[in-house]
Amino acid sequence: MQDIQPFYNWVDLYSSAEDELSPFYGRVYSEFEYSNTIYNYFIHPQWDDFGSPTLYIKIIYCDYEKSFAIIELMGEWNDAINNDIMTLKRDVIENLMEHGISRFILIGENVLNFHNSDDCYYQEWFEEVNETGWIAAINFRDHVLSEMQRANIDYYLLFGGELDNLNWRTYRPSQLMAKIDSIIRHRLG
Repeated sequence: MQDIQPFYNWVDLYSSAEDELSPFYGRVYSEFEYSNTIYNYFIHPQWDDFGSPTLYIKIIYCDYEKSFAIIELMGEWNDAINNDIMTLKRDVIENLMEHGISRFILIGENVLNFHNSDDCYYQEWFEEVNETGWIAAINFRDHVLSEMQRANIDYYLLFGGELDNLNWRTYRPSQLMAKIDSIIRHRLG
């Protein structure tokens, strides 16, 4: 797990540690000192701790003018024990929304498990972005998506079809946002 690091090819375009509006502004990362763990397994030090003991994130791109953020996730998404969605929503998402972000791209290929509780924070997030935005979940593992569907999270997060196997690393951030926006508009249209 310590070898899985956040996508870094866009770091020349955006760094959450250098973004004064980011909840991770001013963070200093070590390439050599591993301190964060998921179930006693060390993870790469570039992942950001937002308060969950099992789920870490990285805002890999944020564009306030175009109102979108791309967030990569790593670990176990556990709403049942840790209420990860509440912590993510309150401490990260609401910060971004205060600065105009209404379209969220969640990259979940490194989310290993999902444990649900209730859906109230998903519903709240969905309602707050519904007029102008959306929440897209791309490349989540099949068993994670199945758990999300059983919990009716798929009512609030958009996934499935092209979003489940998107070769997102081949795009620049604005191209990726345009691609996902096109997929979503096609579904809704």
